[in-house]
Amino acid sequence: MKLNLKRPIAFFDLEATGTNISTDRIVEIAVVKLFPSGETESMTERVNPGMPIPLEASLIHGIYDADVANKAYFKDLAKDLMKFFEGADLAGFNVLKYDIPLLTEEFARAGMEFDLEKRNLLDAQKIFHLMEKRNLSSAYKFYCGKKLENAHSAEADTRATLDVFKAQIERYLGEEAEDLQGNRLGVFENDMKKIHDLVNTNMVDLAGRFVLDSEGNEVFNFGKHKGKPVPQVLKEEPGYYDWMMRGDFPVDTKRKLTQIRMRGFQQ
Repeated sequence: MKLNLKRPIAFFDLEATGTNISTDRIVEIAVVKLFPSGETESMTERVNPGMPIPLEASLIHGIYDADVANKAYFKDLAKDLMKFFEGADLAGFNVLKYDIPLLTEEFARAGMEFDLEKRNLLDAQKIFHLMEKRNLSSAYKFYCGKKLENAHSAEADTRATLDVFKAQIERYLGEEAEDLQGNRLGVFENDMKKIHDLVNTNMVDLAGRFVLDSEGNEVFNFGKHKGKPVPQVLKEEPGYYDWMMRGDFPVDTKRKLTQIRMRGFQQ
């Protein structure tokens, strides 16, 4: 269907050096501008971030340091980008939490204000989550074709979860599972150990303070050492272990941290 537009919409997506809005930088930007007439205009630019691209990020978006070494910096593209976005609403997938804030930061670093006040901000992910609920009642209806009675009753929720789980195994048996980046994780089988490995592919601790990187190494997933190997940090900054053990972290996180530390002593 033709969208009822009073002004253009700029659909856009960013690839970057990471997910920290304040410190990471854009390495690629793609924009498709849809006009009220139905016509579109597009642009895609690789961007030199002025910093090394972490391997973890490159493995996701496929852009390496050599790919952007001779590209323009964002500040050199800022005027043309600002003009392209001029007078347009903004749209994309997960743009409210990531793409728009990061783009705004980059414009600010270039000495330009990216005004959002008069734009409509349209996030397809928010619409998806709003209209296709991801709670137990919705899962029960989707997988089992039934309405969940007495929702939030512990027994009703537990029995519904059992039915949903059985229906999921039947529905996805033999299908290939992929993560959000399209990486293949394995085939869904009626085997609890294999299901565990499939859905917890990079889990280290339950709270997610540590995760496994693409090479299976335990790395920090928060704070100033995010993305760094845990054994390396504990070796270079021994006091960090004591800080975490005194801090308000879950017991499971502290237990896993201690296991990693003790393993380092044994090597």
